[in-house]
Amino acid sequence: MSGSNSSVPSESAEAERETAPVGLTVHNVKLPDVAQARQARGRWKMLMVLACCAAPVVASYFTYFVIRPEGRSNYSDLIPARPIPEQLPLTRLSGETIPSRALQGQWLLAVVAGGACDARCENNLTVQARLRETLGREKERVDKVWFITDDAEPTAATLAALSGAEVIRVPHPDLAQWLQPATGQTLEDHLYIIDPMGQWMMRAPPIPSPKQDPAPSAKLKKDMERLLRASASWDQPGRPSHER
Repeated sequence: MSGSNSSVPSESAEAERETAPVGLTVHNVKLPDVAQARQARGRWKMLMVLACCAAPVVASYFTYFVIRPEGRSNYSDLIPARPIPEQLPLTRLSGETIPSRALQGQWLLAVVAGGACDARCENNLTVQARLRETLGREKERVDKVWFITDDAEPTAATLAALSGAEVIRVPHPDLAQWLQPATGQTLEDHLYIIDPMGQWMMRAPPIPSPKQDPAPSAKLKKDMERLLRASASWDQPGRPSHER
């Protein structure tokens, strides 16, 4: 019977088989993180869409103000585009709150002043109105805005002379977080140019009265004409009526 013992596995051999490591287990296989990969692809797609939307704007500004200066200089200061803050508290004179996106979709010529509208304010509003009219058929792509930065009420005569300018009340400290004057100047000294994407991108120097010196108004007109030409491929006149 001794031969039959040789066919029975020894206890040590059985123990070795039980303790031997498995060559391949589920835990050894590194599966790709599908969720993370999808998230990364989604982010890249979003960035590509944003880049495509901004490309015409960037290209047009770069072409007219960098590649083809033609020996000229801008009368106004070109500002790195500063988008309008989403939470900027804007209200109409009636007290109606309006969203900041309501200022998008149209070129804006903006004047900043208190509601009492002193001589400087009246001059800037006059230049603002005349400038838009001198743009001819392109004027339909430009709106006028008066940002009132205090609680004072403008007079009926001032409002009647605005000829279509939009009057928006906004606290001075909040507006100063977006628009900024040149060194040594105040927020009320300038006209501000805002593009149809709601980005402040140009600031005119303090403008003397047209009776004293008409040249600055003519120079500002040239700046506006360049901007309108540069944006002709992507800008359409008029803001959506529901955003007004």
